[in-house]
Amino acid sequence: MAFKTDFNDKQIQILQVAEILFAEKGFDGTSIRNIAKEAKINIAMVSYYFGSKERLLESLIFYRTKDLKIQIENLLVENLDPIAKINKLIEIYINKINCNKGIFRILHFEVATKKKELNIKSFYELRKSNLKSLEAIINEGQDKGVFRKDISIPLITPTILGTFFHFHMNKEYFMNLLQLNTEDLYNNYINVNLTKHIQQTIKALLIYES
Repeated sequence: MAFKTDFNDKQIQILQVAEILFAEKGFDGTSIRNIAKEAKINIAMVSYYFGSKERLLESLIFYRTKDLKIQIENLLVENLDPIAKINKLIEIYINKINCNKGIFRILHFEVATKKKELNIKSFYELRKSNLKSLEAIINEGQDKGVFRKDISIPLITPTILGTFFHFHMNKEYFMNLLQLNTEDLYNNYINVNLTKHIQQTIKALLIYES
């Protein structure tokens, strides 16, 4: 079955239901039957549209991340200095992840660490493309003498994502600690304070010490 890159309303409904169930029950704990029942459609229809649970997950990844790749590619050609590009890249990452916590939790805590590895091509291609874009920005900064030459570029993304997910996975603790009494305050803290902290951390890794 060829991998689809556009979806009709029924397929989007299935993907949205699957995302909720995968996030709540885990990939292994969710069956096609569960998804069909929750979406109120025939189980054969899910199989017809997506073929398998693995294929459905791949479609879900593409559906939720397709504009991320475009945003990052557009950033590469913007007339900004390298550190401004890095800061904007971090803003894009954090905003995208925070708006789609369910699928990114699946990606980074299920797919990426599964003992029985799933062949999720779209996830692999997304990561590879994003790393290539990050390398382009950092190489530009190195060529201009702004960034250090001894940077381990593949570790930059885990530093960004690891900080976000530690904060998110300890949500109740940080909401109490920082007196973030509502969901809006929590999300605003992520978009402003946590994003700024991550930007400062990455800048400290990239810039020559004065």
